Amino acid sequence: PELPHIISQEGIKTLKPRSSYTDDDRKKVQLNAKAKHVIICALNSNEFNRVSSCATAKEMWDRLEVTYEGTNQVKDPKINMLVREYEMFSMKENENISSMFVRFTNIINSLQSLNKCYTNSEMVRKILRCLPKSWMPKATAI
Repeated sequence: PELPHIISQEGIKTLKPRSSYTDDDRKKVQLNAKAKHVIICALNSNEFNRVSSCATAKEMWDRLEVTYEGTNQVKDPKINMLVREYEMFSMKENENISSMFVRFTNIINSLQSLNKCYTNSEMVRKILRCLPKSWMPKATAI
């Protein structure tokens, strides 16, 4: 929620004085305070320091979003890199199935956090294709 503001004749946006708040303005201020509280409760001290100067919950959220997801200019290359990792993924020599699955899951989770998703059937087919020949009897059985 945005804090109540007024726009002067010159087009300058300033915060509305508390003495002139309407009931709707008070609700907006309360919602903003609740949203800020929820965000602050979820943060560690380093993250809190990053957003403590923000006036609104929206500013806090936007700053955290840019910090952890990046801007679109950063997201697109990240997605491209992760898609390439996904496409080139294969089980390493002398790697056990658990380690391979952890690597695969990390790639998938990173892609999902950037809103690039694969269906379960696509992921299963990808894992089955990346298994070494020694796994073919098991993969065929699946």
